[in-house]
Amino acid sequence: MPNKEYPDRPRIGVAAVVIKDNKVLLVKRGITPSKGLWAIPGGNMKLGETMKETAEREILEETGISIEAKDPIYAFDFMERDDEGRLRFHYVVVDLLAEYISGEPKGADDALEARWLSWEELPALPVSKNTLTLLRKISFNGLSRSAS
Repeated sequence: MPNKEYPDRPRIGVAAVVIKDNKVLLVKRGITPSKGLWAIPGGNMKLGETMKETAEREILEETGISIEAKDPIYAFDFMERDDEGRLRFHYVVVDLLAEYISGEPKGADDALEARWLSWEELPALPVSKNTLTLLRKISFNGLSRSAS
């Protein structure tokens, strides 16, 4: 597997936006990049895996929640440089909409915590900029569309 840090090519990350009862499923990241920030759960695509398979596996591993992944709804470049200006991380991240199937959120694998959060709870938490941008883009405000 290629190095996550100081890669020789971009890596593919896949995440899933799961909304239930007007709350979105977020995780508090336990590893770099974005360690300590709340974000949409997801992870690295494996060779031979579809985006939907990646999203379903990663969300189950990180949160204990079973989902049915749907279509992509957002994509972005994530790049982070170190103090010397060298590229430390480079991901192309694709977010899919997903339907909640079952389970109660609990942090596992790369996630310190996992929770259903309302829009009103987000300002009190350190949420990644990309997550906030995505949630605004899909008009998530506690009254937005539900994936179910």
